[in-house]
Amino acid sequence: MAKLLYIQASPRGGRSKSIRVAEAFLEAYRQAHGDNEVDSLNVFTADLPTFDGAVLDAKYAILHGQQATETQRRAWHRVEMIIDRFAAAGKYLFAVPMWNFGIPYRLKQYIDVLVQPGYTFSYDPQEGYHGLLTGRKAALVYARGGDYSPPELAHLDMQKPYLELILGFIGITDVRTIVVQPTLMGGPDVAGQRADEAVEQARELARQF
Repeated sequence: MAKLLYIQASPRGGRSKSIRVAEAFLEAYRQAHGDNEVDSLNVFTADLPTFDGAVLDAKYAILHGQQATETQRRAWHRVEMIIDRFAAAGKYLFAVPMWNFGIPYRLKQYIDVLVQPGYTFSYDPQEGYHGLLTGRKAALVYARGGDYSPPELAHLDMQKPYLELILGFIGITDVRTIVVQPTLMGGPDVAGQRADEAVEQARELARQF
């Protein structure tokens, strides 16, 4: 039985365009893949460890082959639980709004917890970096207040390129995307139309996912 991990990166709940489209995906996915398990995680309500103090000390103890203290081991265990939960899935659904041309800070914190050597990627002096979470796929729903599709504005988009780079870095290269834009600059009518179009795309993608 496959497992899908649904990651929400917006604190706006039902007012979020990315969550609205992702929820439509999820509804169609459950209908098409009823035997699959769905695990949901909202990075704004999840208990994510901060990368300082004992957590940071534990990471460097591990990297340098040193014996971690009991406090460091307990702190690092929280990191391992988050990584294990992510790695237990074979499919991923992300709902991601654009904040200041990039991703929300809580999603960045989640990524900084996940991307750890020996867990989600490895490094070899001869071969370089290698993602360890291969054979998986992800569907990413992006929402932006503006429209960054014109070539002259593409360089401002640090949301989609960054997230897909990180996923590829840890081995997830089968990535499907849906972009909802503009959700603000074109006014409510345009935003509603683009969201409706994205919902239909999401439903179609979910049936094949």
